[in-house]
Amino acid sequence: RCAAQSWSLDRIKSIKRAAGVTVNDVVLAMCSGALRYYLTDAHALPDTPLIAMVPVSLRTAEEADSGGNMVGSILCNLATDVEDPARRLETISDSMRGNKDVFAGLPRLQALALSAFLIAPLGLAALPGFVSSAPPPFNIVISNVPGPTEPIYWGGARLDGNYPLSIPLDGQALNITLVNNADKIDFGLVGCRRSVPHLQRLLGHLETSLKDL
Repeated sequence: RCAAQSWSLDRIKSIKRAAGVTVNDVVLAMCSGALRYYLTDAHALPDTPLIAMVPVSLRTAEEADSGGNMVGSILCNLATDVEDPARRLETISDSMRGNKDVFAGLPRLQALALSAFLIAPLGLAALPGFVSSAPPPFNIVISNVPGPTEPIYWGGARLDGNYPLSIPLDGQALNITLVNNADKIDFGLVGCRRSVPHLQRLLGHLETSLKDL
């Protein structure tokens, strides 16, 4: 199933400024709070925090326009076991900053090798029983993709929504991908209809989580 919705970038940036974190930290905290609400409603919230795999660019400023993919995989503690939204945001920010520092201290090839190691179990998902016996070290993929920072048009019509739909691979019941679109951030959710019933409810939980922050 798929679900999609846009949120104001100004609302997210106001939290970023107040908390001294990044925009990506705030949207990860939005997702964390929404997942906590959803799992609590389903009486399925685990005692340990969910871990997200967050793709990040490994390019330097000089390589910004070089083309192709240069992406690393960072693990983020989503702190879904923490009730207070401010503490949850702080934990997420600390987790992202600490793991980025690890990547920053590695040579490029080692950073790519570490990323490949983290996601290798998903690449072997076609082998029967592999994911269940050797699951990846994360529960969900949350991707924040750069998009246009100014409104864009086609034939005079403004692009109001641009909703990314990525792939939840075997063992990953939900994928959340978002892209900035001028003064908004557009969220696209794709989930397994059996494992994530009532997927649309996560949109309401994302709004509640943003209000909490």
